[in-house]
Amino acid sequence: MHYELFIALRHIKSRHRQTALSIGAIGIAVMIIVFSNAFMTGFTEELYSSTVDNLPHVTISPEEGEEHIHLYRNLMAQVNGIEGVVATSPSLEGEASFRYKGNTQNAYIKGIIPENEDAVLHTSEDMVHGDLFELACSKNTIIIGDDLAEELNVDVTDVVDISFPAASPLSLTVVGIYDTGLPVDKVLTYTSLTTAQDFYDTSNVINSMSVRLEDYNEDVAIASTIKEKGYSASGWTATNPEILQTIAIEGTGNNIMLGFILLIACFGVVSTLNMVVLEKTKEIGILMAMGAKVSSIRKIFILESGILGLLGATAGASLGALMAMAIGSYPVPADVYGIDSIPVAVYLSDVLLTISVVFLLNLLAGTYPAHHAAKLDPVESIATR
Repeated sequence: MHYELFIALRHIKSRHRQTALSIGAIGIAVMIIVFSNAFMTGFTEELYSSTVDNLPHVTISPEEGEEHIHLYRNLMAQVNGIEGVVATSPSLEGEASFRYKGNTQNAYIKGIIPENEDAVLHTSEDMVHGDLFELACSKNTIIIGDDLAEELNVDVTDVVDISFPAASPLSLTVVGIYDTGLPVDKVLTYTSLTTAQDFYDTSNVINSMSVRLEDYNEDVAIASTIKEKGYSASGWTATNPEILQTIAIEGTGNNIMLGFILLIACFGVVSTLNMVVLEKTKEIGILMAMGAKVSSIRKIFILESGILGLLGATAGASLGALMAMAIGSYPVPADVYGIDSIPVAVYLSDVLLTISVVFLLNLLAGTYPAHHAAKLDPVESIATR
């Protein structure tokens, strides 16, 4: 063992109270960082799961000046051939007026191919009554949101009348009710693509196509590829920028707060080491008189800072991860919050990165007292009482 490390360990062991306080300060700071980061990561994943996972990753729309996309089957074949595309869903969507026994509501009707729509947006998972795929089996049927069903006072098997200017009125049988827990439940209904085409008197056309990707982060690149084929396309980051803004704001505020906490902990280490320099001035002078190099004196205090930082970071990270996992397993009422448990995510890579950063920051923080110790004059230091 190099004598610098030996002396650094002796200093740490001989000052039990100061060592415990320094390690505790760093540990608490790191515990808060790991704990908070677990919640932030869990929140981000939950946000993506509840929003991005239920959104089309890329949306193809008619060219400017056009109302519809023609030859959509050829378009589906081209888009499905792009690497990274998992599924596509053509649709024809528009406004309609719904009436049932004197109750009237305006909403959107979306004509879909059920199998394709479910492959892109997992729509069948939101069904609370009936079956999404019933749309493909029977003509003139419709699926509505639970909020709209309540407004119209309709249930499964009831028949609603829909109409709209320049459209052909239809009577549609309710074969299902869905519930997403979002405002869309009151304004969006589903029918088969052919029924929607009959209603709007448009044959073999659509006005939108939803695309699901293997990696939703590739939405901009895939949208650009589709544009090169002559179609208008937008990724979810362009159509829903508020999601990224929410994550950015939450993350920035969280990082600033954690940065200040870590800064306070590092100042605690600097303060402790400065006290060591003041108390060990005579010993430092003796070491220098015995031939210890200035670099060795500096190394002793940097080692002390690094050891304190590593011990505190490891203890704090372990405790923070355990606390996060314990709280993450705590169940919450799903009917109230829409989730079964508090969203937390603890990853070993994040914990190791936090420990490494705190360790390096403490090494950096230790350079000031180390430099101060190395500048001491040996004669004056030995003469100090």
